[in-house]
Amino acid sequence: MTPDDIAKLPYRRNVGVMVLNADGHVWVGQRKDRYKDAWQMPQGGIDKGEDARAAALRELEEETGITADLVEVVAETDGWLPYELPHDLIPKLWKGRFRGQEQKYFLLRFLGSDDQINIDTDDPEFSSWRWMPPADLPDAIVPFKRDVYMQVLAEFEGHL
Repeated sequence: MTPDDIAKLPYRRNVGVMVLNADGHVWVGQRKDRYKDAWQMPQGGIDKGEDARAAALRELEEETGITADLVEVVAETDGWLPYELPHDLIPKLWKGRFRGQEQKYFLLRFLGSDDQINIDTDDPEFSSWRWMPPADLPDAIVPFKRDVYMQVLAEFEGHL
């Protein structure tokens, strides 16, 4: 795909979830794909007919085992935050139909205990998980998502 071809592609709608524990740390999982050294917050696509909040809670449970009754929704980003995929990934993901994703993030307070978290899911995305101080997030994520994480931190700053 040429850069001009890529520029014409739309963004895929997606949700992201920032889960805070009682210490104010953020849940992150270590990716299992080619970016194994990177950590990220749960995220995922929105199913047809699904609203963003429902998608966020569904993705959270699918990726972490954290059910909706174990969290309180605190805030959401005002708009959609886009990021571009590296050009070499575009043909490999989503059949080359998207140039990246635009995400709506939700800030959730975790009301459960760590033993209620389970990343050993039907289709695991993470090899391990941990709680991370919010300030450490930008350096832990894959570089092409760093700007989105900075925007999420700025939007949720009053709650962190």
